[in-house]
Amino acid sequence: MELRCSVLVLALAAALSVAGAYDPLDPNGNITIKWDIMSWTPDGYIAVVTINNFQMYRHIMAPGWTVGWTWAKKEVIWSMVGAQATEQGDCSKFKGNIPHCCKRTPAVVDLLPGVPYNQQIANCCRGGVVAAYGQDPAAAVAAFQVSVGQAGTTNRTVKVPKNFTLLGPGPGYTCGPAKVVPSTVFLTADRRRKTQALMTWNVTCTYSQHLASKYPSCCVSFSSFYNDTIVPCRKCACGCEHKTCVQGDSKRLAVTGKQAHGHGHAAALHGQHRGNKEAPLLQCTTHMCPVRVHWHVKLNYKEYWRAKIAITNFNSRMNYTQWTLVAQHPNLDNITEVFSFDYKPVVAYGSINDTALFYGLKYFNDQLMEAGPYGNVQSEVLMRKDASTFTFKQGWAFPRKVYFNGDECQMPPPDAYPYLPNSAPGAATAALGSSLVAAVVAFAVLLMA
Repeated sequence: MELRCSVLVLALAAALSVAGAYDPLDPNGNITIKWDIMSWTPDGYIAVVTINNFQMYRHIMAPGWTVGWTWAKKEVIWSMVGAQATEQGDCSKFKGNIPHCCKRTPAVVDLLPGVPYNQQIANCCRGGVVAAYGQDPAAAVAAFQVSVGQAGTTNRTVKVPKNFTLLGPGPGYTCGPAKVVPSTVFLTADRRRKTQALMTWNVTCTYSQHLASKYPSCCVSFSSFYNDTIVPCRKCACGCEHKTCVQGDSKRLAVTGKQAHGHGHAAALHGQHRGNKEAPLLQCTTHMCPVRVHWHVKLNYKEYWRAKIAITNFNSRMNYTQWTLVAQHPNLDNITEVFSFDYKPVVAYGSINDTALFYGLKYFNDQLMEAGPYGNVQSEVLMRKDASTFTFKQGWAFPRKVYFNGDECQMPPPDAYPYLPNSAPGAATAALGSSLVAAVVAFAVLLMA
């Protein structure tokens, strides 16, 4: 009865957590857009706009962010450095100097790498890509400069913009109203003098997976050394209707994979950009997810145990650069070694350290290639056992939650997890000296059955 209740609670939690806007593993995660007015002009001001990603494991990938807003009055953008408005709008009433953008609702995007230096400022020009704060804090920021005209020229006459929007690169973010805050203080290069902005306001944007997509974008499968059963992703875990797919041996898929691998990093970036403009081209699977995460309980030692993590890309039109994987498991507080990924603990609540952030090693496997023979990355995690909690019973060795690129993945149903053979003593199995001994015991059980 107790087991049935536990299964019901886990199933209900899994069903609700995917749709929720609040992320319990990153409760303070947000993107903050800060406007600092640095100087006044005859008809307005010059501001530096900074986009800070305070999300621990959700980044903005190519083709990058788009920030929009509605002007409070009849402001125009005279010029920009480090970014550009996607449309100029109707500037026909201006003679002589023509503004960069006259739209009342401008949409601004980052410039691409390699633009001339006179068009750059610090933290600009990365094609809109912003790293997750937990992965690379130095790259979790973007910035641009904007010269605003037909606006107020003092703190009292400036009206802050409203109705801010953020695409990162797709939907999912909701932005609150701009709030005037104490002016930002800056240190000079020699760190001997402080200056400050003339006026500052902040806009906070939060992410909801439910707003971003009707279905999850990844799923999880399980296997173990002590059970021959491979628990697959749920059927139609990411939705099956209105999705086109190709077979794994399709010539169309093979040509796409060869192009991406044959042209190296440039082709990978091309695939990343086009993947956000075209509908995904998925391999035909029962789960129909772009990404699958497989957790395999691989080895059991006297004082340690080892799990293998494999991430597979089933989308032939998308490369995932700077990907992140988050797993929640009670034994992740005692990681001894991670073999092929980088790793950082995610401590959301004080001393509770049951969540790990994994990501690729730079220039080695930080890019998950398009679907095909190279469309996977994998690693192994070695963990020290806690004698008071460690067990292989009731699916304890499998993660409670898994996130890929900040989106929660669909987990298998709890009652489908690989289980211990019925006649294997639980205490003895938990203390097996090695996977070889465990395999012999399991084989003997099968013979006796």
